[in-house]
Amino acid sequence: MENYLTDSIKSESLQILKKLIGIPSVNTSQETEETYPPFGKEIDRALKETLAICDKLGMDTFYDPEGFYGYAEYGSGEETVGVLCHLDVVPEGDTEKWKSDPFKGVERDGVLYGRGSQDDKGPTVAALYAFKAVVDAGKTFNKKIRFIFGTDEEILWRGMDHYKEHEDFPDLGFVPDSRFPLTYAEKGLLQARVVGPGTSKLKLQCGSAPNVVPERAEYKGGHLEELSRILTDKDIPYHQSEEGIVVEGKSVHASKAGEGKNAVTRLAQGLVDLQPHPLISFLAEKIGMETNGETLFGEVKDEVSGELTLNVGTLEISENTSEAMLDIRIPVTYDKEDIVEKVKNVSSEYGLEYKEHDFLDSLYVPEDSELVQSLLAIYQEKTGDTENKPMVSGGATYARAMPNMVAFGAHFPGSISLEHQENEGINLDEFYKAMDIYAETIYRLCCTDSQQSNGKSE
Repeated sequence: MENYLTDSIKSESLQILKKLIGIPSVNTSQETEETYPPFGKEIDRALKETLAICDKLGMDTFYDPEGFYGYAEYGSGEETVGVLCHLDVVPEGDTEKWKSDPFKGVERDGVLYGRGSQDDKGPTVAALYAFKAVVDAGKTFNKKIRFIFGTDEEILWRGMDHYKEHEDFPDLGFVPDSRFPLTYAEKGLLQARVVGPGTSKLKLQCGSAPNVVPERAEYKGGHLEELSRILTDKDIPYHQSEEGIVVEGKSVHASKAGEGKNAVTRLAQGLVDLQPHPLISFLAEKIGMETNGETLFGEVKDEVSGELTLNVGTLEISENTSEAMLDIRIPVTYDKEDIVEKVKNVSSEYGLEYKEHDFLDSLYVPEDSELVQSLLAIYQEKTGDTENKPMVSGGATYARAMPNMVAFGAHFPGSISLEHQENEGINLDEFYKAMDIYAETIYRLCCTDSQQSNGKSE
């Protein structure tokens, strides 16, 4: 099996990744009233820069005139292989916890640190330069390859929705935004707001995004001594701030909420008797420390995808209103409406209102499908790893946006996942290893006959 990577490919790809990390492509659409570009100037800059890179790599590029998406393609043929990537990133979080500037790609001990290095700029660049490596090797493409660049993946997928309204779908493909070997099933993703009354007695603004487990929740009101005592009695970590108390948690992606510690729900447990409020009571009594939603929903799990995952991503209480944002990952065989009905019924008991924010249906491509078996064979041949099997995930990738797509790398089994966290970084050996796997994948899917593309090398 051919190794397509050269020192030139490695060097150039690293510099390109540093350049993209240097663009702080955080979605600002909720902070401004701009209609163009739809998600802020920095995301638009990242999109245009990526398309310029693709142009230099010899691809034909397209920039959506409204700024929602872009794509780059190469080759010809009746079939199109899609590679779906995203260029937006989550906010940097607590900058004091970063050991280097989150928007400068900084190398330390074989790791490139920076926001987006794992999610999803690093894997995107790995796939792009895998393509370049195959082209440089002189291979002939008998299928078209199209890289599709989304711009709103971390929030509402409006960029991808816009693409789907205006463009053709690829026939098959992969998304470099998960783990190896590959992910063939993803839970349904429901994000909802639970809204209630405001109060002059309590003001809170906690959390940054629904799909991030909050690592801190600050309270600045009265009764600080009582709150301190309650938190101590409940063994909830906290520290004093200049104006109040900061409850401490551990931030992870919401799909892995069980591996984190939610500072918002911990704070709610401290405040529930001290500062009564319907939303605080709902969070403390119906969610609490649970990440499987068992008190709220009962047991929800299936054999294919495991149990439900629940995260309270944000909490805001002001004089006029209150709102908590829930991120719920639903097992693939469950009906969304059953989950919605339970949230509505329970929240209404507290005088709260349910409002849907976003929903993404589940992904399920059978393990014995041609696509899954082809990609699995490539991974196994390149790595020698036959122990790790195709997976089910609570994460939401673009793979569920189109038929016949799966999530394929670029994170390796056993390596540290730092996406959505401070000091996000990608191991450079793994970056190049993923690039090599993607090069073989692009070659087999786009440049060989059907027998070879099914996982048989030449």
